[in-house]
Amino acid sequence: MDLCKRFDVRNIEDVIALIAIYRPGPMQFIDTYIARKKGKESVEYPHPLYEQIAKETFGILIYQEQVQRVANVIAGYSLGQADLLRRAMGKKKPEIMEKERAKFVAGAQAVNNIDAKLANEMFDTLAKFAEYGFNKSHSAAYGFISYQTAYLKANYPVEFMAGLLSNEINNTDKISVFVAECQRMGIRILPPCVNRSGLKFVPEDGEDRWGDAVVSIRFGLAAIKNVGTGAMELAVAERENAGPYQSLEDFCNRLDSKTVNKKVLESLIRAGAFDFIGETRAGLFARLDAAIATAASAQKDRKAGQFSLFALDEMVGAPEPAAVVVNAPVAEWSKEELLAHERELLGFYVTGHPLDAYKKSFKEGRYKKLNQVQSLPESRAPVKFAALIKEVQVKYSKRDSKPFAILQLEDFSGSLELPIWSDLYASSGSLLQVNSVIEFKAQISADRQDPNARRLSVQEINRLEPIPFDPAEFEKQTVEAPIQELTLVLDCATDSVADLQRIQAIAKRHRGRSPLRFRIHLRDGSTQVLLAGRKYWIDATDDAKTDLSPWLVS
Repeated sequence: MDLCKRFDVRNIEDVIALIAIYRPGPMQFIDTYIARKKGKESVEYPHPLYEQIAKETFGILIYQEQVQRVANVIAGYSLGQADLLRRAMGKKKPEIMEKERAKFVAGAQAVNNIDAKLANEMFDTLAKFAEYGFNKSHSAAYGFISYQTAYLKANYPVEFMAGLLSNEINNTDKISVFVAECQRMGIRILPPCVNRSGLKFVPEDGEDRWGDAVVSIRFGLAAIKNVGTGAMELAVAERENAGPYQSLEDFCNRLDSKTVNKKVLESLIRAGAFDFIGETRAGLFARLDAAIATAASAQKDRKAGQFSLFALDEMVGAPEPAAVVVNAPVAEWSKEELLAHERELLGFYVTGHPLDAYKKSFKEGRYKKLNQVQSLPESRAPVKFAALIKEVQVKYSKRDSKPFAILQLEDFSGSLELPIWSDLYASSGSLLQVNSVIEFKAQISADRQDPNARRLSVQEINRLEPIPFDPAEFEKQTVEAPIQELTLVLDCATDSVADLQRIQAIAKRHRGRSPLRFRIHLRDGSTQVLLAGRKYWIDATDDAKTDLSPWLVS
């Protein structure tokens, strides 16, 4: 990005040149190219004939075609012979190079009366540029695609990023990179949901906390690890054909258990795809076996031609065992477990971040971000960073067998691998624990293998403590009233589908946060307990209770 700004891109030719010159080798001429482009440095040609070949690139050869044109114009090579010369220069075979040098010098003298000294200098220049010259036709194709994608990203950012994410739907690592870019751009990534997600990533209209319209991206079901495209194609098709899923049991009941198996269901629960139900993920996970068993029984009954009252209306799903739901509440997983599941299955955190307690430190700009490292200038003065340690690998030096560590670090912006060499490891190794949060000071220098890359040399490590929460600095949060669950009783001997339709209409009229549960007495004397889908939960006011009084348990 910084180079694009320095390059002052104005047209497609600039884009093409930028792609060709931003490669190992020609990078050394970037500053010269920019200075000549902006008129700060004069353009020089070794011979007047060079101008017609290298004018567009300010006297610097960056394309393979330019190397061929020099051989053609200066030394009389045919274009075919010039291409063979370019290939020979790329392979650097001394015996071939010497033969070509003699041919080039003789040709330059015969065609343009150029003396041997200048011809040899031109040949040396060609040999140097031929090593890294990029094919302009390729660069033009890449440049055109770059222009198109840049236009789409600038003008249709949500749609573009949704397409980009969908293109990498089977690569969780790549998805995490693109999700981080979405977050940098201010695009919200919504968690997966079996009732809202598509197979891939799709834009979704909604509102932010202040009620303003926003467009977000909904996580694609097929992008959840361990789920698979085939199973989710069936889930999406069933939802589009028969309507939203009302519960975990409804989902299990409507889909073939051979395709949407237990492992798929476990991954969906752990990824938060059933959060719309309003139950804890741990609770859903605990009764998954019962839900699968009940669904299998219901599918068996359907094959035998049987049906029951609760199967006649979309309001409820398959029955759930009363003992499990009513008498065995399950505590939610810890925040660490929830986040670990999300990171594993989605490639990013949805419900929070392990560094949330340290967010104030990061927002105050005390530390540089990990994703900024490669764009930071060299600095001998230590620069401060902070990060969560995700992995520690202890290794031993081949020279003196002293231990050192390779850390995998993560902050809100991304991740980074960082070496901690022996001396510092000896004094600070006790701080390097997985899931610990550290701050460190490091010098920034050019990488030895790539001068345009940056590496960090850590000088000091300290444990980072979170800044205590100060309520005065945050908006007052509205405390919601405790959720009240309402239970309705239906009897297959006396109640009908019409009663269910009346209850459905009442629930729509009094939508809210209170779960609505059914206790259904079947004709065989048994009782089944069903939880209404989240969209049928109600606001448990006196009016709502009055409307539901014919079935309401007091």
